[in-house]
Amino acid sequence: MTTNPTGNDIKTAMHSTSHSNLVRLIIRCGQLPDFDDADLAAVRTAFAAATPCAMGQEWRAELEQDFLPAQVRVGWRLDELLVFAELTDRDIFSHATGDNERMWELGDTFEMFLRPSWQTEYFELHVTPNNHRLQLRIPSFEALRRAQTAEEFAAFHLPANSFHSRTWVQPENQKWFVFAAVPARMVCGQAQLIPETRLHFSFSRYDYTRGDAEPVISSTSPHAVASFHRQEEWGELTIVNSNS
Repeated sequence: MTTNPTGNDIKTAMHSTSHSNLVRLIIRCGQLPDFDDADLAAVRTAFAAATPCAMGQEWRAELEQDFLPAQVRVGWRLDELLVFAELTDRDIFSHATGDNERMWELGDTFEMFLRPSWQTEYFELHVTPNNHRLQLRIPSFEALRRAQTAEEFAAFHLPANSFHSRTWVQPENQKWFVFAAVPARMVCGQAQLIPETRLHFSFSRYDYTRGDAEPVISSTSPHAVASFHRQEEWGELTIVNSNS
């Protein structure tokens, strides 16, 4: 039972790796009230009771010197999984000019990984600060490895606007925000989200700074190595009724 009917319960499960302190997130994902997703204040209020998932660098003994925090909250409404991310960033930019570009090479990027518990197919969704999206449906981890070897991902592309997103950029506060609404039919193959539906998930980011050779990367998952596709370390969320 959730302690707040509009929020999420969160707990952790020990994950068996050589990093004995690694924990995997397990979330009860609660139903959110109606809100205006064009209004950042309204979005923040709607997600306020949801427990934040913080990004880190569990594959490192210590955080990189230039690591900056980010947190992600999740909820749902009828036919959509809802995600809200707040990212601290000293140099907010992306050179992306359209959807389904290689966002992780073009500047700051927020990433979502989602997989229904009953299938091997999963989704990798990116949003940039200027609100361009990369939308991938990946048949399996093995298919991903073949595509990485060939450096060819076009076969995984979903049509533009497969999910809805908004971004807000506040350079004066060194912050940017992402709201995403992912259709249940796309990710789960069903018209609406059903209580007790289980999804494996992970959220990550590429934090670029102009002049630096490499971005700082981080994830909500306790990856033993820096590979965001390691699904054994992804979290698990369960859709619950608002009064569960």
